[in-house]
Amino acid sequence: MRRRAFISLLGGAVAWPLAARAQQRTMPVVGYLSSQSVDTQADLLRGFRLGLRESGYVEGENVAVEYRWAENEADRLPALAAELVRRQVAVIAASGGPASGAVAKATAMIPIVFMVPEDPVRLGLVGSLARPGGNLTGVNFFSAELAGKRLDVLHELVPTATRVALLLNPAEATIAESNLREVEAAARAMALQVQVFNASTRGEIDIAFTTLGRERLHALLISSGPFFTGRRVQLAHLATHHRIPAIHGSRFYPEVGGLISYGTSVPDAQRQAGVYVGRILRGAKPADLPVVQSSKFELVINAHTAKLLGLEVPPTLLARADEVLE
Repeated sequence: MRRRAFISLLGGAVAWPLAARAQQRTMPVVGYLSSQSVDTQADLLRGFRLGLRESGYVEGENVAVEYRWAENEADRLPALAAELVRRQVAVIAASGGPASGAVAKATAMIPIVFMVPEDPVRLGLVGSLARPGGNLTGVNFFSAELAGKRLDVLHELVPTATRVALLLNPAEATIAESNLREVEAAARAMALQVQVFNASTRGEIDIAFTTLGRERLHALLISSGPFFTGRRVQLAHLATHHRIPAIHGSRFYPEVGGLISYGTSVPDAQRQAGVYVGRILRGAKPADLPVVQSSKFELVINAHTAKLLGLEVPPTLLARADEVLE
């Protein structure tokens, strides 16, 4: 082999690893913060990655994602948010109200895309839905605002119910207040009595169900929020055990054996957030991206659980259901 050709070949062999390392260094890094745990978020992450892909980004190929999970311990969120800020990520995606509030307090510089279940203006995240201003924008997937509609669906399923339990998590104060406000207004219109139960731990959920079972309440509405979504298996099991019809805001609840859910599609909200993250990576400013209002709603019924509870689902409700799980 000629000396010049050998040197060119050697130079190419050295250049490839250098080029690969340079590409790694320039790959943008996205932070993802959630108050829940990774094992409960698989469907949501699929939605988020789909949104990234729609914007031209594939995790591991041309974008990296740093995940931080609070494992249902909300008091860990400020420290985890601070970690992402120190990491100097390009964008932070925050899943849920508590996570969004934590990153909003942690940085006024890094762009933030939030996914929250209620009005982000009321939460103080943005000044306007149309022109958010500042470094935040995102998706409102209308969970707390639909609490009154859930009570209406629950009453249609159990028309003889007059005394209904409402399970709230006082540790998620803003979410609890919104759910209570919506449910009380709807209950007055339907002449229903509402009894509030509070639970912020696994043990307190057990105690709440024991009490509402003993008091023979007719039905249960479970508040929205990341804590109860993360405890959905426990909630579904206890509701069946105590034979109380219960409704939740996420389809993840009937998917694990719960009776019924009504709410917006959270995986689709995550997809929309992924799209916004991609747009910001391409140069868009959060201040110029209007907050997305989710428009995809889902009514999901677990027919097997209804049979276990001795309930006959009204044909009108079955006809409106987006999915009936057998």
